[in-house]
Amino acid sequence: MRRIVYFKNDVSFLGSASVGGKEESIGPLGPLFDFCDDTDRFGMKTWEAAEAELSRLTLNLALKKTKTNPEDLDVLLAGDLENQCVASSSGLYSFGIPYIGLYSACSTATEALFILSSLISGGFVKKGATVTTSHNSAAERQFRTPIEYGGQRSPTSQWTATAGGSFILGSGGKVKIKEGLVGKIVDGLTKDGMNMGAAMARAAFDSIYTYFSLSKEKPSSFDRIITGDLGKYGSLILEDLLKKEIPGAEKIHEDCGTLLYDETKQDVHAGASGCGCSASVLSSYFLPKLEKGELKNVLFLSTGALMSPSSVLQGENILGIAPLLKFSI
Repeated sequence: MRRIVYFKNDVSFLGSASVGGKEESIGPLGPLFDFCDDTDRFGMKTWEAAEAELSRLTLNLALKKTKTNPEDLDVLLAGDLENQCVASSSGLYSFGIPYIGLYSACSTATEALFILSSLISGGFVKKGATVTTSHNSAAERQFRTPIEYGGQRSPTSQWTATAGGSFILGSGGKVKIKEGLVGKIVDGLTKDGMNMGAAMARAAFDSIYTYFSLSKEKPSSFDRIITGDLGKYGSLILEDLLKKEIPGAEKIHEDCGTLLYDETKQDVHAGASGCGCSASVLSSYFLPKLEKGELKNVLFLSTGALMSPSSVLQGENILGIAPLLKFSI
């Protein structure tokens, strides 16, 4: 397979939905979300059940907005940060749609869109959906310590978004998914589990550098280069690398992790992360801009830190991954 995949047939966004929790509702993008629950519980007793309900609600809203029935979908691709992606399977089983579960840490949103685009372009699927979620309290309990423990967060740490994004893909829509690039596993050169942005920045750079090297495109051809979850410090690292190797690319870079929250008013430290971060920001903020023609050509790459609680405690370097897609109108 070539590193850049050129989707031969029409692959389009037919619609999407974004759902968030309390912090998302009071952030700059809060009014753009389809629904926010300021309790973060979504009517459930546990955080894990809340994320499952978040997943169900996000897909249900996307279906309603596009007037699509579950039986109209050939396949559903979904993932989250919980063990065995149990939030996705628990929340989505009732729809009865053929299902592919995915895990690529915080880059899962782009991975799901890439795989579904490939299935549609290849003629294997006519219409499908993706769902990606994360929940702050569920993720903290799994990867670090429960919120109730009161552990201190470093200035470089990011706030795992309680958020979800769902996308319906098919053909005939205005915003097209034209190309994709499979990211490589890249050493983040850090062991610091409280600095996800640094761990993922080099993977993002590798994908962007590879794309421009192979495609012969120039940064001036694009309105934005959008990363998913680098936050404040990861973005600084990426932009420094871009400035040195692809001058001009750093000027059009935006990061979902720095857009979701207000750094001055919300105690989120370095910004947002989590599977639901890039998915919800793409649905609520960037996709509408593309649909309105405010943006015409963008590169979009969610970024993931490939780690576990055990690997961090054992002092292993944190690896990163960043699949990439090109959206155009």
